[in-house]
Amino acid sequence: MKINYREIGLVNTKDLFKKAVSGGYAIPAYNFNNMEQLQAIIMACVETSSPVILQVSSGARKYANQTLLRYMAEGAVEYSKELGGDIPIALNLDHGDTFELCKSCIDLGFSSVMIDGSHHPYEKNVEITAKVVEYARRHDVSVEGELGVLAGIEDDVVAEKSTYTRPEEVQDFVSKTGVDSLAISIGTSHGANKFKPEQCTKNEEGIFVPPPLKFEILHEIEERLPGFPIVLHGSSSVPKNLVDIINKYGGSIKDAVGIPEDQLRKAAKSAVCKINIDSDGRLAMTAAVREVLSEKPEVFDPRKYLGPARESLKELYKHKIINVLGSADKA
Repeated sequence: MKINYREIGLVNTKDLFKKAVSGGYAIPAYNFNNMEQLQAIIMACVETSSPVILQVSSGARKYANQTLLRYMAEGAVEYSKELGGDIPIALNLDHGDTFELCKSCIDLGFSSVMIDGSHHPYEKNVEITAKVVEYARRHDVSVEGELGVLAGIEDDVVAEKSTYTRPEEVQDFVSKTGVDSLAISIGTSHGANKFKPEQCTKNEEGIFVPPPLKFEILHEIEERLPGFPIVLHGSSSVPKNLVDIINKYGGSIKDAVGIPEDQLRKAAKSAVCKINIDSDGRLAMTAAVREVLSEKPEVFDPRKYLGPARESLKELYKHKIINVLGSADKA
């Protein structure tokens, strides 16, 4: 049975991106795998009056079941209304790697899909992306493509090295594929360990500072594709306080370095209108869970540690919306 996303109250990303590009902010794209993550996302966005893109990876589909995730997204729409917020909500497939996966999500009611053919040779990337776009157009579903490769590990996405997007390819790619937005590689990376220590410098506080994003690549892409929606993946900042809490309570996360938030805010004021944040949410939840279980070893009710984890995640996402993405009050 096919389901149209409009039937369950979702929106596609086209109008969201148009407003974001002209308004100088970025839409938060938050991944979820379970109820607590979804609750935190909706609460944060309602409380800040921000539009939001709910993201489901192929790994999340395997973990939580594709049918349950779709109904969770429908519930999220109703939950936002219950909280008193009339916020636009899109449901996006994150890093779809095959036409079949993208088609399945479109048929299940997703309002947006990302087809990531960046690991293929250029012409193959064009071919598979265009095929997804052709099918998505029949259902008025948005499509995000990708040029360039981000290093790191997150769910099923694995790459040892980054390959920066080549600005000279973007016009040809967009023209041949018809994508609605384009994910680019300018120095962000998946996971919590985005950079090796030798790639970084140390500031006065002894904290590793990663190399700056390649804004010159972004600016050239903007010149070649004026006003076209650009997406940044792998944009978690890996807050040191969260890593410290995890390690304090028995964790072992080493050399975790993320993207400085001031650079993300700068990017959000450009044509970058969607910024993906996943690892920071994982860190916030894990830090809260570890702290509760360590400080209160008698606790065995999942609500007693998942509740604080949900609250920590909500506050993190509110901070991102207000201070990094600039999407507060844009619903």
